[in-house]
Amino acid sequence: MNVRVFNRAGALLSLSLLALALPAQAEPLRVVSSFSILNDMVREIGGDKVMASAIVPANGDAHSFEPRPSDAKTLASAQLLVINGLDFEAWLPRLQQSAGYRGPQVVATQGIDALAFEGGHDHAHESGQDHDDGHDHGHDHDHDHDHDHDHDHGHGHGKEQAAEPPHAHSHGSQDPHAWQSLSLAQTYIGNIAQGLSQADPANADYYQRRAQDYAQRAQQLDQSIKSRLQAIPAEQRKVITSHDAFAYLGKEYGITFISLVGVSSQAEPSAREIAQVIEQARRENIHAIFVENTVSPRLVEQVARETGAKVGGTLYSDALGKPGSGADSYLGMMKWNTDKLIEALTP
Repeated sequence: MNVRVFNRAGALLSLSLLALALPAQAEPLRVVSSFSILNDMVREIGGDKVMASAIVPANGDAHSFEPRPSDAKTLASAQLLVINGLDFEAWLPRLQQSAGYRGPQVVATQGIDALAFEGGHDHAHESGQDHDDGHDHGHDHDHDHDHDHDHDHGHGHGKEQAAEPPHAHSHGSQDPHAWQSLSLAQTYIGNIAQGLSQADPANADYYQRRAQDYAQRAQQLDQSIKSRLQAIPAEQRKVITSHDAFAYLGKEYGITFISLVGVSSQAEPSAREIAQVIEQARRENIHAIFVENTVSPRLVEQVARETGAKVGGTLYSDALGKPGSGADSYLGMMKWNTDKLIEALTP
């Protein structure tokens, strides 16, 4: 019996020595992204080597977002910050200052030839095949402290713009919604992979391999969408949406998006602007109209009533959907949006 006890003790001692000899398992890289779409890209590329989190969650409106103390705590512990850029995260400088974050930062749109906002409009905005006017078009909007973002927005733009509220901020002259192009998503993927590799050189090959696979899947989806759209005549590819978030998608696939408000989901169009959209929808026989997951459906429903158009469902613009929605990943979101558009536009 004493021999058996000794042998068991010896075996335990050997296992302990072996454990000490093995290299310690590296902790995952803590990566914080500004909003849910970027967070999903980080997870796809980073795999089990990263611990990814988003500041603005799924179905959250980054336009009206107000950071909370918990967001500052999350950012303070990050080893890498991933943002969209192009003035999309107007609230970010304040959050960085509050969190004291001075670590590395990836700007996912770095190197993208961004679209300029269409300028000179004091009416509804069209996003389609032609975006070369190059005019500066900033859009002011107010912040709302309700993080459910399921409310009506009261803020004008254009000639009838209301006085700027205390928390208003402007987007720059370039459209920040570049993720709506699967072609430009290749730049997002490359920038994120490079940022992860620089922050965690020991796993650089791992990140590059996963980025290559992810980029290939994005390209395959892009080719599938373009093939399916060929069946729809170009003159019929017209859609009404809540706000001006789909210019890149419109340029990519030759779809004209007529938005009720500008780039800010917080803007409120005038009665005259709504009447112009209704008149255009009737004149051009536009039957495809969609609500968005981060914007109040009130205006879209009003136009649908006035024109007799049927609301074709929900498009995901600035945020992913909740788990199980079918749009809870970036590629899932792009497939969902284009499936709904093709269904509504098919003769």
